[in-house]
Amino acid sequence: MSIINRLIYFALGGVWLCWGTGCRDYVEVTPIGKRALVNTGDYQQLLYSANDFQPSSSFPAYTADDYGISDANFEANMNNTLGAVYSWAVTFVGESDDQDWSRLYKQIYVCNQIIEGVPGSVGGTMAQKDRIRAEALVHRAYAYLILVNSYAKHYNKTTAATDPGVPVLLQPDLYAPLNRASVQAVYDQVKADLETAIPALPDHAIINMVPSATAAYGLLARASLYMADYTNAARYADSALARQSTLLDLRKYADNVITLPLLYQDPEVMLAKEVRGMTQVYALNPSLVQLFTAGDLRYTIFTADGSNYAWAPFSGRGFWRPMLTNTGAWTGPGVAEMMLIRAECDARNGKTAEALSLLNALRVTRITAQDYTDLTAATPEDALRLVLEERRRELMGTGLRWFDQKRLNLEPAFAITVTRTYMGKTFTLEPNSNRYVFPIATTYIQFNPEITQNPR
Repeated sequence: MSIINRLIYFALGGVWLCWGTGCRDYVEVTPIGKRALVNTGDYQQLLYSANDFQPSSSFPAYTADDYGISDANFEANMNNTLGAVYSWAVTFVGESDDQDWSRLYKQIYVCNQIIEGVPGSVGGTMAQKDRIRAEALVHRAYAYLILVNSYAKHYNKTTAATDPGVPVLLQPDLYAPLNRASVQAVYDQVKADLETAIPALPDHAIINMVPSATAAYGLLARASLYMADYTNAARYADSALARQSTLLDLRKYADNVITLPLLYQDPEVMLAKEVRGMTQVYALNPSLVQLFTAGDLRYTIFTADGSNYAWAPFSGRGFWRPMLTNTGAWTGPGVAEMMLIRAECDARNGKTAEALSLLNALRVTRITAQDYTDLTAATPEDALRLVLEERRRELMGTGLRWFDQKRLNLEPAFAITVTRTYMGKTFTLEPNSNRYVFPIATTYIQFNPEITQNPR
């Protein structure tokens, strides 16, 4: 790394350390940033930082009903923050830093620097500058989509315009007020960023950690699904799949799992994002494990008996993919998710055959040949339930299940009550409970009182 890049990263890191804890009075970022970021390539290098842009959130993976098992040893190995998240506590981090919030807002801050600064940078063509700016817009949209689904109520078109969302910052200004924009305003910004980015992006980036038009369409499909805008969710999923549709055939890897492609080589991944876990052990809820049928290679390859985790053994099954790839679960948009979004939209629109066709096209690559049979459904409602079950299997460990729980709780047919035990106590999460909205760390509100706390 060059000296100038060392200065860039040091300046950004120092700035974020103070801003993330609310210490805005103690930094002077603008002169440093403007002196350091001069060339077009400087801005591109910021986007190539996997340490900054590859991590996603962690809390949704542990609050979701995918995670957890009644095991005293397992519970004893949780730290205080994980225990609070696991039990849907009133506060997760107290007056400490919330790593999910700070990590995503750091990404947003760096994106805002790029979006504002790269058009006037030196040495690049206009097309290069437009592409770099578009890449930053996609990363910013991803961060805001995770934030609004974590720290706000789920999108409801009747209340989204008044439900508090999260602060929306569009310039690299450490002194900007942090009033919470509405849920509607956050989603509007997410969609605007992605739609603006697409014309300047290639269909495929040089590596999947770099945003592409395909990734932008995938995120638009995800956002539209969360908004219950099934027409646009289907349309955007189709646009993503038209550009990238390769599925891994897990049958080819069953006897040699170490040959599975890593994150950057996986042809299913549209944008490389990963859960930045709080623990190396991700125990799977028995209710999820029971959804796997005979011959499902996702169970064989991506889960393991709890005794395999020698450093923290437990009774049950655990998600095993991180041990193969040295990363957390991959939570960026991907081919399988787009197929499931399209299948869900079809089922909700009464297109039973079309939904089943997509499900079976996915499952044939996930089930051993001797155990595979096509799924069938008599009604669109039956097909929809099959799609939602498939989402749990396919997207396990990613945290996307938490967002599914939130959106499905708005539908009486799918609303569920979740219970779990922790340290001898039983905790219950009712549908649409305030505990479905994460608390904002006390320290952020102390330094920035315009940020209102979520009801608990």
